[in-house]
Amino acid sequence: MTNRHPAGAHTERTRPPRDTRARTSPVSTGPHSALSGQASKRIAIATCAALPDGFEDDHHAVALLGGEYATWTDAHVDWQDFDRVLIRSTWDYTSNRTEFVQWAHSVGAGRLLNAPALIEWNSDKSYLRDIDAPTVPTTFVGPTASLPRLEGEVVVKPTISAGAVDTGRFSPSHHDRARALVKRITDSGRTAMIQPYLRGIGTKGETALVFIGGELSHVLHKKPVLRPNEIAPLAEATGSVVAAKAMFDPDLVTAGQADAAQIALAERVIGQVSDRFGVPTFARVDLVPGPDAEPILLELEAVEPCLYLDTAPGAAAKLADAVLRS
Repeated sequence: MTNRHPAGAHTERTRPPRDTRARTSPVSTGPHSALSGQASKRIAIATCAALPDGFEDDHHAVALLGGEYATWTDAHVDWQDFDRVLIRSTWDYTSNRTEFVQWAHSVGAGRLLNAPALIEWNSDKSYLRDIDAPTVPTTFVGPTASLPRLEGEVVVKPTISAGAVDTGRFSPSHHDRARALVKRITDSGRTAMIQPYLRGIGTKGETALVFIGGELSHVLHKKPVLRPNEIAPLAEATGSVVAAKAMFDPDLVTAGQADAAQIALAERVIGQVSDRFGVPTFARVDLVPGPDAEPILLELEAVEPCLYLDTAPGAAAKLADAVLRS
């Protein structure tokens, strides 16, 4: 759940598309919920061409909203016809981030969820430089930069990425492969990230805290994804959506728990984001154990993370309510 796509703690989206029909089972809504009055907003759900009916995890919330799926690259869609546009499964944007960011701004602040400025900032992992909180130490290597000296076991990935694509974990005896991956990334005009592989990921995995409307909704646990000394093998592509095979393990992400230190760090990150961009309608804060076992930030996912709503009763209704209140 990281980098948006936590891959071994360093990748993000995880389950394969299954039944794509929206779920319509009833949920309980409190008297103060926007759903109790069912506001008359017209809601678009932005997805990608490979998943025209979206991803199953979102279907319950979409049904509650009466949302309409639309492909973000479809030039025939007039996004101004909608009161709100909720980004969900736009999982191909990493192959054309510039166009995606332009699209986000064209939809506009006040209509797009999350806000276009937040989408632009969070869609490139260099945002980690801006967060005032403990994060995984990261060296950024641009196309014209010299390759730094590698030490210990490292993880390499691009700053614009999803699903553990072009992501690898390498011990010192395989630093030549790490350098080759960095070169492959930078030769394509992208920026590479080099991070230490944190041993706590292998023993405890990742903890992801999902925030809806600025409030903690539920917690997830994610198993390690990256295996030693390899670039994550890819699954067969679904249209333009590509991800590592490990991301499709049905048991990769389950309901989890967070302690006080993890909650405090996640709230600190969300607070900084809210101060800068306004309260995000949704966000996922991916944490891992640091060298001293204290939590540190692996990634903040506020573009199109899987929220695993089906792991937490009522979470779909919370998301729908937050959209209607926005």
